[in-house]
Amino acid sequence: MLKITIYHNPKCKTSRDVLEKIREMGIEPNVVLYLQSPPSELELRTLIKSTGESVRHVLRQKGTPYDELDLGNPKWSEDELIAFIMKHPILLNRPIVSNGKVARLCRPSETVLDVLK
Repeated sequence: MLKITIYHNPKCKTSRDVLEKIREMGIEPNVVLYLQSPPSELELRTLIKSTGESVRHVLRQKGTPYDELDLGNPKWSEDELIAFIMKHPILLNRPIVSNGKVARLCRPSETVLDVLK
């Protein structure tokens, strides 16, 4: 059976929908409330790498300090962007779901099905 982890924000409708889809499949995931218990830098790097995407792909803009920190500026390296997420966990977009091998930013929520295979 798959060991599923969801990086979850219960205030986010998409995150709640994805969690519900996982449970509807009969899977009880490990729920990481990443705003309360942020991942370590190593966990964050591993998670982002397993998405196959860049750090920019998992940055959240809305409702975060993204604009005030000028994070859309291409001058920021991947390492610098990771440091910003470590300092401001709200910058990590959600929900991200991992099966231990691959992870996906589940926007739209149906993307979670790719991880549950």
